[in-house]
Amino acid sequence: MIDFFDALGLLLVIEGIVYCLFPTFARRLAKSALAASSQQLRYGGLSAACLGVVIVWVARH
Repeated sequence: MIDFFDALGLLLVIEGIVYCLFPTFARRLAKSALAASSQQLRYGGLSAACLGVVIVWVARH
């Protein structure tokens, strides 16, 4: 459970840095997400989740 909270905290740090340092980019990214279809968002989310699992697996082994 500690790992979960560590990962959640790191996610918030990274997201906060993106919004702080690159607000225009974050705004453009949000607009493109609104314009994307549900299927595109699902595939993007699934791809990101799979990549995250691979990164954690590689880092732990």
